[in-house]
Amino acid sequence: MCLAIPMKIKRINDEETALAEQGNSELEVNISLVEGVKVGDYVIVHAGFAIEVLENEDAEERLEMFRRIQDQADVSR
Repeated sequence: MCLAIPMKIKRINDEETALAEQGNSELEVNISLVEGVKVGDYVIVHAGFAIEVLENEDAEERLEMFRRIQDQADVSR
């Protein structure tokens, strides 16, 4: 199973790449598949490619879902 993670664009490097962050992680992502990406946008990243730009509210909801899943996993251990 593959997960597509919401990440926030921290820096645009050029037409094809950007630095994105989620929590303490940063990742160089390819942004060539989405149009109009700018610093501060949330994007869905899958296999190193930004595949969708999200509204901030949608991104926060998805990130909260991931946090709840992680919390449940931590409790189960």
